[in-house]
Amino acid sequence: MASHRKSRPAGTRVAGIRTPALATAALTSVALLSQTANASPSSDDKPSLEEVEKKVDDLYRQAESATEKYNAAKEKTAKQRKRVDTLLDDVAQRTQKLNDAREELGRNAAAQYRTGAAAPDTATFLLADTPQDYFDQSQLMDRMTGRQKEAVDEYFTQQSATMKKRQEATQNLETLTESQNHLQTAKTTVQTKLSDARELLSKLTAEEKARLAAIEKRKQEEAARKAAELARQQAEAERQRQEEAQQQESAETPSESGTSDSSSTDSSYATNAEKALAFSRSQIGKPYVWGATGPDSYDCSGLTQAAWKAAGVDIPRVTYDQVNAGTTVSLANAQPGDLIFFYDDITHVGIYIGNGMMIHAPKPGAYVREESIYYDGESSIHSVVRPA
Repeated sequence: MASHRKSRPAGTRVAGIRTPALATAALTSVALLSQTANASPSSDDKPSLEEVEKKVDDLYRQAESATEKYNAAKEKTAKQRKRVDTLLDDVAQRTQKLNDAREELGRNAAAQYRTGAAAPDTATFLLADTPQDYFDQSQLMDRMTGRQKEAVDEYFTQQSATMKKRQEATQNLETLTESQNHLQTAKTTVQTKLSDARELLSKLTAEEKARLAAIEKRKQEEAARKAAELARQQAEAERQRQEEAQQQESAETPSESGTSDSSSTDSSYATNAEKALAFSRSQIGKPYVWGATGPDSYDCSGLTQAAWKAAGVDIPRVTYDQVNAGTTVSLANAQPGDLIFFYDDITHVGIYIGNGMMIHAPKPGAYVREESIYYDGESSIHSVVRPA
């Protein structure tokens, strides 16, 4: 360490880039340009390269969380827009029927006038609550034919239905506007987080980028080690299950043996999982793009949804819903095709391929790839779900 650096007193908390004082891009820039890979934070609380890496990772995580919120808002907005369009079409049709009923009443009024009855009072008609009220007031009810009375009933029925539908359409339009605002907010959040991450990375020197890559490589090596250990554990568990199955089969009488419903279900799932995995492998190398569902780019949940759709199984669009679209299993019992969810807020997902590995769309700036399920540490794994 350079001689001008002061050693940090024991017990002093490193505030780094987490403190409000260093929250601005300008101060972050100064901090980044002055740090080395292995240096401890200096006495003026400038962030180390490890802290910069964590900050970038956090920003990408926040962007992915915002992406899933964006996806959910987009899906909700699309459904609401469809609902509003349907309501507006219905209102237009009912308005036409109302106009037709009004024309029929006009013809009836003309007929009454020609037969010598008093001409209907338009103001009285429009203010009447029901056909009976109107005709009581105008003393025309007794002179109305059956068809004329039907026309009056039709008019008031269409008037009431049209008013209700207009009110419903207005309420749905207000809800749609609110959803569109949420959608824009989520979109802005994603763009802001990604911009912040790119700005942090752009301030690194070539030497710092190389050292950051070395840190990432060590993380990947540790993740690969854990994946290999899980693969050994799963292989041992499978060997034991096969031995137990063989022992049980040998103990059964011929009439008791046969294919069980569970084995049939497992076979069906394996067939679908194979199709989902084949699709996932064919997407390797395509870029992560937030909000994308293919075919040229994907975000994490867009990829898993498309993979299982290729297998003929529909699962929801976003991670929050995908995690409930099947049976939760333990990590030790994970099978190829299962969905692996990450983080407490369930904002990332990949599709398990076996041996502790998965295919996923990792984050902005990356591509669909095979990677250890421990890519962000064992604690990041939330749950494993077998799609229904």
